[in-house]
Amino acid sequence: MSPFNANVPVPADAAARRAVKPVVCYPVESLKAPDMGILERARATMEKVGEVIVPPREGSTFEVPKGHFFRIVSVEGPQVGDLNLWNANDLSERFFSGKTRALHATHVTTGNRLWSNLPSLRPMATISHDTLGWYGFDEFGGGVHDVIGTRCDPYTNRLLSGGDYHHCCHSNLCRALSQYKGIDIKAAEPHVHDVLNVFMCTGFTRDTQQYFMKASPVRPGDFLEMFAEIDLLGALSACPGGDCSTSHSSDAAKCYPLKVEIYRPDMSLLADWPFPERNGYQLQV
Repeated sequence: MSPFNANVPVPADAAARRAVKPVVCYPVESLKAPDMGILERARATMEKVGEVIVPPREGSTFEVPKGHFFRIVSVEGPQVGDLNLWNANDLSERFFSGKTRALHATHVTTGNRLWSNLPSLRPMATISHDTLGWYGFDEFGGGVHDVIGTRCDPYTNRLLSGGDYHHCCHSNLCRALSQYKGIDIKAAEPHVHDVLNVFMCTGFTRDTQQYFMKASPVRPGDFLEMFAEIDLLGALSACPGGDCSTSHSSDAAKCYPLKVEIYRPDMSLLADWPFPERNGYQLQV
């Protein structure tokens, strides 16, 4: 499918219109960058205080207190994970992938932050270490840890295939939140949101600009580590697509577990850390 309508007449000034230089939508020079030096000193003192194993094709929840670190770790084989984050004390505040993409990039890595939705709009977590930070962008335009995809879900799967599959990441995240909160899955579903695709290698095709996935470069021992800026509740799905090299929303791919590790640093080293408050803007009538 072409990304444009070839039947529409091309105007005489088409080249000039296309040649207009772009501008960055959200210049972020005014944003105070996180002090990675403080985080590095805190990281040196980390003590592991908990872990959660996410089974293949399933989802699990975990809690991370403010000022702690957490890692999503590849443990047995190449596996991608779909991550949701909420304010542990208020489910209405949750990860906002669209604004994170607009403020940072299509794919995130060390030093980038995961932002919460409106009206709070504040950093929920700062990426403190990424063992796949070397990957960058490949010849196809693919990168790792994207905030452009949504999550595989049973509704799109039915739309495209006509079948029902119950271990899509959306379904896994719904079940995990439902079990954690002790609420019906239908009550949990509205809280499940667009994800950070951890370890997933994605981009847009050069010709049709369609969202693509390819085999993840993740290997056992790799991890993505984040610093909790607020008290966090997380949910992670070990995607049924495995390394997403072929397909998802089925039992065809080889899948592996993921591990979430929680770490407590020497909290005195964070005495001057500017933990964020909710955004101060007040909506006017």
